[in-house]
Amino acid sequence: MANALYDYGREGFLAGDIDWDLDNIKVMLVDAADYVVNLATNQFLSDVPALARTAISANLTAKTTAGGVADAADVTLTSVTGDPSEALVFYQDTGVETTSRLIAYIDTATGLPVTPNGGNIDLVWDNGANKIFKL
Repeated sequence: MANALYDYGREGFLAGDIDWDLDNIKVMLVDAADYVVNLATNQFLSDVPALARTAISANLTAKTTAGGVADAADVTLTSVTGDPSEALVFYQDTGVETTSRLIAYIDTATGLPVTPNGGNIDLVWDNGANKIFKL
């Protein structure tokens, strides 16, 4: 798989159902051995098995959208344990798994895959033209 947006995530942006600036957006570290991504059919957090979720961030902060490029402050996942993880999944957190829309799947980034050892894991977004992702 390569870095990509979920179809329903793109639909959410176009329909105005996702507001990168104002909504609660989180990122989770995912064990790809326990989650087979399907960008066309996976829609909500409930489509990602709990077993695959290694760590989940707090809400992203300092989010920007200039030029259709999504960016945010870097994230630190604290005291991470669990399976080796090969991907990041961004999602709109509504507080309910069956309505928290999946946005992006990233499995090609510096530091991936990562093997948790109980310490912190820093997620540093790309400073290039596409930052986290570009619509």
